[in-house]
Amino acid sequence: MTEPLESFIAVAADSDFPIQNLPYGIFSQHPQGTRRVGVALGEWVVDLAALEAHGFLEIQHGERYFNQATLNKFIESGKEHWAKVRTELQALLSAKNSRLRDNQALRDQVFFKQAEVTLHLPVHIPGYTDFYSSKEHATNVGCMFRDPKNALLENWSELPVGYNGRASSVIVSGTPVVRPSGQIKLPNQARPVFSACRKLDFELETGFIIGQANALGEPIDIKNAWEHIFGMVLFNDWSARDLQQWEYVPLGPFNAKTFASSISPWIVTMQALEPFKTSSPVQEPQPLAYLREDHHSNSYDINLSVEIKTEHAQQAELISQTNFKYMYWSMAQQLTHHTIAGCNVQIGDLMGSGTISGPTPDSYGSLLEISWNATQPLTLSNGEQRSFIQDGDTLIMKGYCQKAGLRIGFGEVSGQILPAVEFNFSE
Repeated sequence: MTEPLESFIAVAADSDFPIQNLPYGIFSQHPQGTRRVGVALGEWVVDLAALEAHGFLEIQHGERYFNQATLNKFIESGKEHWAKVRTELQALLSAKNSRLRDNQALRDQVFFKQAEVTLHLPVHIPGYTDFYSSKEHATNVGCMFRDPKNALLENWSELPVGYNGRASSVIVSGTPVVRPSGQIKLPNQARPVFSACRKLDFELETGFIIGQANALGEPIDIKNAWEHIFGMVLFNDWSARDLQQWEYVPLGPFNAKTFASSISPWIVTMQALEPFKTSSPVQEPQPLAYLREDHHSNSYDINLSVEIKTEHAQQAELISQTNFKYMYWSMAQQLTHHTIAGCNVQIGDLMGSGTISGPTPDSYGSLLEISWNATQPLTLSNGEQRSFIQDGDTLIMKGYCQKAGLRIGFGEVSGQILPAVEFNFSE
């Protein structure tokens, strides 16, 4: 029996970041300091730029891949190098390897406490797409705003519905979010009013990062789609429900989605998630041939949760728990459909899963569902109620996989809502 891999750095049993994980991120020692690539190990960041400078982790002689402000150059180096670096890091950090373990001078240059550094957006994101792939979520929304007997539109079970979002406003966890303003159509008024958003919501999602591009006009085959995915992040696609209700016909979300989308700072690789593969839901009707894959190994068992901390609360409170495995359309199906018309995806592109809801009210992935569009307000333990997010509220999403004593986590993605900008329009 193979002994479990252990690092010479002590890692708590409930840590998201054991040596089997080693997710990638970008950090600096000070907010305006030099950014470089690191991996998370327990409560530490391992500085890959420092290791590279000392002759470790060489990808191409004379080239530097880790003294970069984003992960894009490393990702572009290719899947064989992702695997090579991961293997070399695990060997170097192993409790049985004295090369780094017993070199205190080098360790002082390589290890930094996560709590004492600044984490940044991990990739340059050329493009961002958001899908709508949770059957439970789509059904709930359809029941609220359409005929409950026909909650899903005709195309929903035939293809992964999605829209092209705004990459420039994707922000890293911890960045405050200013409440958006725009046009709102009130039910008792003939024309819209300009107002701060009154129905601000979160959307519990994951995202995947493109690791291999395709050429314009050359779709990605479903059999090869997983080869194009570098890793996954937690994702909060903030949503202004009232702005969206007025603007989305006939072309879909616009300002209701452009103001901010938050991602976690650590990208968990698909290799780290491999032990947690699981079955996706059976798809009925059977998808068209270009979308067919083995549903028994095309999803992941990822526990997801949402907490809210109101401005006056002492601590955050759990309001939802769900799982990625409920997703109807897989990441490979999303990517294949995205490119089937000839769209070229690029290194660092972000693909959002869409809101992830489970089958029960305590597993819904948005306040729209939890409060059933404000008809059933959520009552918190301190007596406060929420139908939608108020100024000062902080939303915290967490995710992890766990089985047989192994825990692989994502950390968290959080953001606090700040008041809307005040406008003074002259008539």
